[in-house]
Amino acid sequence: MSHAPNSLAAKDIAYNLHPYTNWVVHRERGPLVITGGDNIYVYDDEGNRYIEGLAGLWCVSLGFSESRLVEAAHRQLQAMPYSHNFAHRATEPVIELSEKLIGISPGMAKAFFVNSGSEAVDSAIRFTWYYNNALGRPEKKKIISRLRGYHGVTAAAGSLTAIPLMQQDFDLPLAGFLHTDTPHHYRYAEPGESQEAFAKRLADSLDALIQEEGPDTVAALIAEPVMGAGGVMVPPDTYFEQVQAVLAKHDVLMISDEVICGFGRTGNMWGSETFGIRPDMVTCAKQLSSAYLPIGALMISDKLYQVIADRSDERGAFGMGYTYGGHPVSAAVALETLKIYEERDTVGHVRRVSKRFMERLEALEEQPLVGNARGVGLLGGIELVCDKQSREQFDPAIKAAQGVADRARINGLIVRPLPGDVVAICPPLIIDENQIDDLFDRLGRALQEAAPGIHEAAA
Repeated sequence: MSHAPNSLAAKDIAYNLHPYTNWVVHRERGPLVITGGDNIYVYDDEGNRYIEGLAGLWCVSLGFSESRLVEAAHRQLQAMPYSHNFAHRATEPVIELSEKLIGISPGMAKAFFVNSGSEAVDSAIRFTWYYNNALGRPEKKKIISRLRGYHGVTAAAGSLTAIPLMQQDFDLPLAGFLHTDTPHHYRYAEPGESQEAFAKRLADSLDALIQEEGPDTVAALIAEPVMGAGGVMVPPDTYFEQVQAVLAKHDVLMISDEVICGFGRTGNMWGSETFGIRPDMVTCAKQLSSAYLPIGALMISDKLYQVIADRSDERGAFGMGYTYGGHPVSAAVALETLKIYEERDTVGHVRRVSKRFMERLEALEEQPLVGNARGVGLLGGIELVCDKQSREQFDPAIKAAQGVADRARINGLIVRPLPGDVVAICPPLIIDENQIDDLFDRLGRALQEAAPGIHEAAA
């Protein structure tokens, strides 16, 4: 594909490095240049309109034209564009946001602000280590994640992101990071194994891993309530109940990674509420500000706070932080976002429309390419298979999920292909039932149009 000299696409190819992109292919294909947005729709530089079926990157909860968030940023920029959160300094938006966030949290006591989900997870790791050092347990430092879990891209957080593409050639995982089983019943359950039995087998496997490593060396488990970028995997029945019993037995912390699931995505304010998780720490980002400005947070329980506070007193200060952590403009936008969620009953809206979302999602299993359709709230995924009976997957070289995503884009819908030939659907939380039908009509057409070429490539 040729691009006009000095066009945005040509400049992008010449100068811009894209994350999660094949850079060689990008030289030929070029970018999709998004220039505007309205409600659940975005527009490219050629005037094409798309349903943003992944809410950007699982994050634009209030859509692309929420004027209240723009006005909140403008007011704060005029009043105070920057002040930091270090060494007893604070700003009004950060103070108000802290109170609001902890007030709706799943039992947390304090909030520590960062710029992204990756930083929130990285901070959770460091808080875990600091906590155990303060308790005189210098060996209790290993952190466990699940295979196909996604927790960010810093060196430490990337060590927990147990997806091969994100670790290969980056020399990850670092020492001290462990991985346990993926709670994906459709793909990994034994024939005839119930969800509860599968969950018990995984909990027993986790128990065996901790015992093998030594409980005095294992500090925490981190888990997404619903696994997102690894394939939109909803946990089997009783999974977190059984896993948390293992953690309690060995005094291992539970970190709930709510970067995707937080703020109503699963039909409750937190995925922890949806799946009965009792966390010691919670990470959040993305929908905290509807992605209008970068902000994330790590929230910690009072149990952790008391230990870490005493240690900071001994040391003279808690020795970590981020220049832009708790940026007042981002905090002002996040605070306004939380106010909108409350005033408009966004969680209630998700519960109301999610019935239609799930009906349309599950109906896609009738499509020849789809082996499994799964989801909760306004978060869904379809897993593509070569054979429905055997659940055999396509050769990865065929890039079946990418083929469906490409056809979806032609039909005016943006969705995201994920590892394991999963197509993810995660629209803005403001979507209504008519728009849900429109989204799934377009996705259904994309599946039908992509199927012949995918099956031909597999033959």
